[in-house]
Amino acid sequence: MALKKFCRHSGCKALVETGYCEKHTKDKQSYDRYRGSAAERGYDARWRRYRTVFLKGHPLCECEDCKKNGWIIPATVVDHIIPHKGNYDLFWDPKNHQAMSKQHHDIKTASEDGGFGNGRN
Repeated sequence: MALKKFCRHSGCKALVETGYCEKHTKDKQSYDRYRGSAAERGYDARWRRYRTVFLKGHPLCECEDCKKNGWIIPATVVDHIIPHKGNYDLFWDPKNHQAMSKQHHDIKTASEDGGFGNGRN
């Protein structure tokens, strides 16, 4: 019998064998259904081509921490500076794009979306 672990949802103290507790499994499934697939959110073949070209022209992470600290970290993600939330014009506005490392992008997105225990249940 394996030891139980805490639910993977940040801050949840429920003990489970793997993954999420029953409550957060349902929450995650609801969120994923509501959110739609990457292609449904605009991240399709056109976006992948754009991303490749953008990152060739912006090879380093442009996040605030990297700028402030002079860090030189390769960029692998094209970030929407202002979250587009389905707004097609904002999604494709090149002034709303910045190159970021995946780690820095994940931190930024989590802080905006309420991940890492920042408000989204």
